[in-house]
Amino acid sequence: MTLILSVLISAYLLAGIIYFGFKKQGNNPLRHTISELGEIGTPFTKPVRYGLFLPVGILLLGITAFATSPSLHGLSACLGIGYAVAAFFPCDVGSPSIGSGRQQIHNLGGAVEYAGGIYFILQSSTPTLLWMDTKIVGYILMACFVLISFQSPIRGGVQRIAEAILFSSLIQLAAID
Repeated sequence: MTLILSVLISAYLLAGIIYFGFKKQGNNPLRHTISELGEIGTPFTKPVRYGLFLPVGILLLGITAFATSPSLHGLSACLGIGYAVAAFFPCDVGSPSIGSGRQQIHNLGGAVEYAGGIYFILQSSTPTLLWMDTKIVGYILMACFVLISFQSPIRGGVQRIAEAILFSSLIQLAAID
């Protein structure tokens, strides 16, 4: 059950990111974060928040009800919290590191997603994730977390790499759960 849910959630999220990425004028996936697809004040704010981020967050939290391994339970919870928070607290324009109170809560949700994701991947009893040692995966995610915390021309690309690692790890943990 957790494997099927993990694959479906990941596919839905990927399809939504691609769809809204093409719909949002001026979107550059290397430069702009996933959150910026639903940033405040765009025509896509509500569809992204309630049609993409919220369902993904709820379904990820739902995996925790079926997960038997602590690593899968924790990873799905952290990812779910990150997406649910993004749904209720959309980012400011450009998703700055420092912004409105709403942006700060949005950033806190992202911190839970990434820091928690790193922690639970490192705690996994699985010797390898993504055909790499979990420590290497953790270090890559730590570097991504630092890089996406600051504005840069590759911030969106780095975030998409981190999300691919997190969701691939979710699927792999679900496959052995």
